[in-house]
Amino acid sequence: MNSCRRIAGMGDWTSGLNTVFSRVKPRTNCRRGPGAARPHSRSQATAAGGKPRLTAMDLARKVQQEKATPQAAEAPMSNQQRRVMELKRFSQQLQNVHPNVLAKHLHKSVLYQDKDIVVINKPYGVPVRDDPRVTSISSVLPVLSKMMDGMKVRSDSQLLPCLGLEKETTGVLLLARSEEAVEHILNQHRNNQLQRRYWVITVGVPVPSEGVIDIPIIEREVTGPRPHYKMALSPLYRMNDAGDGVTKVRAQRQAHPAVTKYRVLDSSSGCSLVELQPFTGVKHQMRVHMAFALACPILGDHKYSHWSKLAPQKLPESVLGKLGLEQSKIRYLPLHLHARQLTLPGASRPDMDVFCPLPKYFTQTLKRLYLNLPEDKDNK
Repeated sequence: MNSCRRIAGMGDWTSGLNTVFSRVKPRTNCRRGPGAARPHSRSQATAAGGKPRLTAMDLARKVQQEKATPQAAEAPMSNQQRRVMELKRFSQQLQNVHPNVLAKHLHKSVLYQDKDIVVINKPYGVPVRDDPRVTSISSVLPVLSKMMDGMKVRSDSQLLPCLGLEKETTGVLLLARSEEAVEHILNQHRNNQLQRRYWVITVGVPVPSEGVIDIPIIEREVTGPRPHYKMALSPLYRMNDAGDGVTKVRAQRQAHPAVTKYRVLDSSSGCSLVELQPFTGVKHQMRVHMAFALACPILGDHKYSHWSKLAPQKLPESVLGKLGLEQSKIRYLPLHLHARQLTLPGASRPDMDVFCPLPKYFTQTLKRLYLNLPEDKDNK
């Protein structure tokens, strides 16, 4: 009984197989006859889809033809786009570069050197201390020291940072050649024997035109949708209730004494060129004093132009027009804070001044705002 079922199933299977074989087309002979033309190149042979396959020679000819064919002219850049590209080029050219590239740039920017110290021109946007996100000046000091020593194989020379600058600050940066020199410089700095002067462009005109800001600074938390910390003023006095005098208030323990001398060098277009001389070294001291004590924030200071929020600096329309920027692009404007002059005290010689040239974006902003440099031989 089972054998009959298998034979019946076998019959069905063989009939299906015959049907499959009947659908298969017989293979034809693909050999060329003696008179058939052979293709001269693979480019004449076609693939299964009918597309010609190009050889390297054909591709080279095609590229040459495309180069010879006049291309459609690109849309011209607007003044706004050119201005943004210009600011990016000035402010970001040395960020995230190879350490050797930064070391070579710093080697070319040496302003002064002797057996104890080296003074260099610090570029914008490069941190002095080690930063895992970008190449720092500290990380390339061994390479820079070797370059200054003539790339000797055996060299004991070294360079050590002693007085730092903020990442967004440009200008004179003092380096020491030994630990003893570092200690000597720090001691001079504590006793105000070593002086540094800064140039800033401010939004607004300080009143009075010169003076001394002596207001302690404290770090505070700013609450809101994006909580963050900022340095803030912690004054020792406040106006009395009658408004005709001041009352002393209790000092905050966490507050740091902060003293900044300022002098307006020129004013125009609602902005000013101001010289600052800090006598203390509190974090963000000059930026806080200008923004909150004089209500004249430094141009490009996107942190301290607002207290309650983190947002790009808000500029008047007249200033935006002269800068060639729209408010939506103001975030590309760099901080205009430059360490202009370093005065080195001398034991056996007169005090020596080291001046640092202004960065290009700074000089261009001065021209756009019609701000004039003081007339002296060291302005260049």
